[in-house]
Amino acid sequence: MKKVIVISTSLRAGSNSDMMADKFIEGALKSGNEVEKISLINKDIRFCRGCLACQKLGKCVINDDVNAIMQKVLNADVVVWATPIYYYEMSGQMKVLIDRMNAMYNLDYKFRDIYMLTTAAEDEPETPQRAISGLTGWIDCYPESRLAGTLFCGGVDAPRTIEGNEKLTEAYNMGMNI
Repeated sequence: MKKVIVISTSLRAGSNSDMMADKFIEGALKSGNEVEKISLINKDIRFCRGCLACQKLGKCVINDDVNAIMQKVLNADVVVWATPIYYYEMSGQMKVLIDRMNAMYNLDYKFRDIYMLTTAAEDEPETPQRAISGLTGWIDCYPESRLAGTLFCGGVDAPRTIEGNEKLTEAYNMGMNI
């Protein structure tokens, strides 16, 4: 059994990336894993100030929801990021959270496998590449971890347009096989 944290970064209720995250979770639970979903909806996540106090303290000095999220990520075996693609990049709130987790850099971490689930209105295969590249920049700071898998569903824009899409089955299967 693995401890899995799924971070759904869309702020839109009923979003396609959130639905993909739910299918991944369904598969991961079915295969006996412990799974927790963290939705960024209604989370207080402020911009990094660049003070670097986190490097000495092991936590951020800003009093918002990031330190609690960080602790869950540090203690997970598997981290899954689900994001809509905006202008061929990860959502802004995902990037802000990644930047704010700078305090983790010098800390012990358990996660080894990291997954990325992405959705976009655009349907070209290269659509998620910049988002994947941005996430691998974070992963590179944790040398014992790796990008274990990605899944992209293009051609979905309005909420819930992913319903019935084969990519939901792929997300379920990915969760089953972590």
